[in-house]
Amino acid sequence: MIVLATVLIFGSILSFMVKEAFENNVIHHEISLKGKKEKYTIFFISDIHTRLISDKLIQDINAPINAVIIGGDLADRRTKISTIYRNLHLLKTLGPVYFVWGNNDREVGEERLREIFQETGVQIVENDAVLLPNTINRCWLSAVDDLSSRKAQPEKAFSKCHPEDIVIFVSHNPNLFPKLKDYHADLRLGGHFHGGQIRLGPFGIYPVGSFSAKDGKYTLISNGYGTSMVPLRFGAKPECHIIDLNFHSELQTKD
Repeated sequence: MIVLATVLIFGSILSFMVKEAFENNVIHHEISLKGKKEKYTIFFISDIHTRLISDKLIQDINAPINAVIIGGDLADRRTKISTIYRNLHLLKTLGPVYFVWGNNDREVGEERLREIFQETGVQIVENDAVLLPNTINRCWLSAVDDLSSRKAQPEKAFSKCHPEDIVIFVSHNPNLFPKLKDYHADLRLGGHFHGGQIRLGPFGIYPVGSFSAKDGKYTLISNGYGTSMVPLRFGAKPECHIIDLNFHSELQTKD
């Protein structure tokens, strides 16, 4: 009887962890920035790995998306090429897609991935910055290669950006963020840790994902959309993000 009860409890927990791993959670963030009045909307997704992006998730996004950013680990050695194509084509229905290297992506084969990106019209941003399209304000997407490649060069990623420009900086591994004190970024985006993926209350191998603001600068570290090792999650729900950049002119003081 005890053995049966143990098996049932374990099975229930395992079933819950599988269910949680395949949830579709879209988190909405509002960011206020100084500039000419407009709203610019970004869809951010990281750590997809082997997971198929949900058609319904994409279809349920009603707001127009100006740019899609893949924050690394689109794939790993387990990922089928057909899955990569399908996920990219689905993301491209939202808007122009930008890719930043993660620590697992090159397991697919760097040349093969570059060919896929060229074929599908996905732009790689690596140790560089590109001006985001269709925006009134001068807004850069700046990104580095993954830290695991030992090719990350923040100085190149920020070299085009001026102090008065808006800068969205992406590093798949957020461990780089504390080292960027000499560089200006209005929004920093990262992933990599999966929020610990399996947590016991507040305890996990890595910190849970977060969104924070300090001195008018914002940082988003995502739990990611997929999983590594095993398709299980507990206490670190999968997520992707819609980020509204709300630009406003400086407030006028009354006489």
